[in-house]
Amino acid sequence: MKKLVTILSLMFGFILFIFSPINGQTVEELIAQGDDFSTKKFDNEKALEKFIEADKLSPNNWEILWRLSRSYVDISEHMPSSSDAQKDAQLVKYQMAYDYASKAVSLAPDKSITYLRRAIANGRIALFKGVFSVIGIVNDVKKDLEKAIKLGNGGSEVQASSYYVLARTHSKVCEKPYLVRLPLGLGWGDMDESFKNFKKAIELRPNFRMYYLDAGKAYIQDKEYSKAKEVLAKIPSLPVLDEDDAQFLAESKKLLEEIKNK
Repeated sequence: MKKLVTILSLMFGFILFIFSPINGQTVEELIAQGDDFSTKKFDNEKALEKFIEADKLSPNNWEILWRLSRSYVDISEHMPSSSDAQKDAQLVKYQMAYDYASKAVSLAPDKSITYLRRAIANGRIALFKGVFSVIGIVNDVKKDLEKAIKLGNGGSEVQASSYYVLARTHSKVCEKPYLVRLPLGLGWGDMDESFKNFKKAIELRPNFRMYYLDAGKAYIQDKEYSKAKEVLAKIPSLPVLDEDDAQFLAESKKLLEEIKNK
């Protein structure tokens, strides 16, 4: 009997250890802190630490998994990539982002954010490898974004991001002529669709510099210089909401200078 009590006591202690909050913090607190590091302080490594801690407390939680995916994308985007070893390390992180997002989709197939995060991670992999060398991935990105938009949940920022990434996907595909990409299965790319989706993204989130910058680039790509100037000129008056906003501002000024006489 004494042996049984000891075993039960050890088991109970192990269960308490597994499910007790780390440093007294709950899953909700860790998620909130991770979001704060990610979206306000722009400390992606700290955000990742918080989400990893939350994942230990609540494994298979789709709310945590999509955030892990976001953190790995944010970290990967700012990693050095001048050497082959650095590029390999960056791709590993993008793949981790995809894996976490894909798991979130399987756990929450009715949530827009899970499809959006998988599309973003997959899109980064496609850009890394070359869009026209990974046709299947590009088509998957489009499907996930259309699913996110169709579900229509998660709030205006999620929907804005979905329209924005879909807009970028169309414009990226259209970098090659229609007759070249048609046999590749990318004939769906359409600049009119790109502009329509950029407009919708900006309507839903009108203060986000990145949307205006990439819309401007798409207009330049289509030689619509007056429209490009119009959207790019709005960026200096917009607030800082993203860690790369200073870069977006500098890039917009450079583009405006390049097209000022067009």
